[in-house]
Amino acid sequence: MRKSIAAVLAFVILFTVAGCRAKSDASSDQSILVGGRTRTFHLYRPRDLPNPAPLVVMLHGGFGTGSQAEQYYGWDAEADRNHFAVLYPDGQNHAWNTGGGCCGDPGRQGTDDVAFITAAVRAVEAEVPIDPGRVYATGISNGGIMAYRLACDSDLFAAIGPDSATQLGPCPAPKPLSVLHIHGSADTRIRYNGGEGDGTAHIDGPPVPTVIADWRTTDACAPPTVAVSGPVTTSAAACADGRAVQLITIAGAGHQWPGSPRRPGLEALLGTDAPSTALDATDVFWQFFAAHPKGG
Repeated sequence: MRKSIAAVLAFVILFTVAGCRAKSDASSDQSILVGGRTRTFHLYRPRDLPNPAPLVVMLHGGFGTGSQAEQYYGWDAEADRNHFAVLYPDGQNHAWNTGGGCCGDPGRQGTDDVAFITAAVRAVEAEVPIDPGRVYATGISNGGIMAYRLACDSDLFAAIGPDSATQLGPCPAPKPLSVLHIHGSADTRIRYNGGEGDGTAHIDGPPVPTVIADWRTTDACAPPTVAVSGPVTTSAAACADGRAVQLITIAGAGHQWPGSPRRPGLEALLGTDAPSTALDATDVFWQFFAAHPKGG
């Protein structure tokens, strides 16, 4: 197991270095001290930003990094087209503490990743005029679970967009916010219908439809409407104050970020699945975020 994990991390590091393109003059790698630890993040800032600008926090999955997420999921290009900034935080030892025992060293050590991500957003706000009503969080797998933790334990975000994720740990008094969850029906790492998944973390979460139903209650939503287009089923509910809660299910898709490029070597090492071509998750998430600022 240790050798396989080391191989994964070595590949991710090589992939990140090889894949990095020249960053714009307005992009930067930064570090802050949180809870006695030096934590790092990267800010991508397109040249043509409105004042104030929206901000998307993109949370990498387990074994990943902020730089890997930047290269793989297409958020920089989306930001260039739609004029928002992107924050890519780095999990401690490539993981996030989401509660519920997940994941890795942060989960075992009780790392306060909510405090870190909040502090990173505040650091960006000190550098770039950010609209506090248009701050969003998205992520894949462990990063998507972290997006739910942020929704449960802070009121910083207008909407979250978890992919291939679930909600773990207590969430006793969440603040209302918009939610769009994307999940493949054939995901064996984080199972759509709940139960223990495969992989290193053996994530054992509730059924994804149950998580979404709970957020519909939190957001005082109307009953959802369901639309089917090929392999994509969308359950969408309109909620109080202009918020929305949606679940997009892709039939036959596994543990992946839809619309991302194929990288078979990385997929094999991480045990992830080939990306679905049924939709472009990055664009779908952004369109949802843009339509749902805080408080409608």
